[in-house]
Amino acid sequence: MTLDEIQPVEKCRLLTVGGEGVLRRRLLDMGFTPRTLVTVRKVAPMGDPIEVGLRGYIITIRKEEAAKLTVEKVNEK
Repeated sequence: MTLDEIQPVEKCRLLTVGGEGVLRRRLLDMGFTPRTLVTVRKVAPMGDPIEVGLRGYIITIRKEEAAKLTVEKVNEK
């Protein structure tokens, strides 16, 4: 499952960062590293961009960038 498939307010754990070159480096620099908890906060009305929360920050990324991030859902109680 990829980050662009997660619904708002769902929490997930980042498994892998895909992409190549500059895009992959940029995602890693923004804090998208394996085992990081990510919460999808909002999705724009047309589905792009996506607002996510991670490491205490709010970051907005494009749907095509979110599709490069493999995640698993986390059930926190």
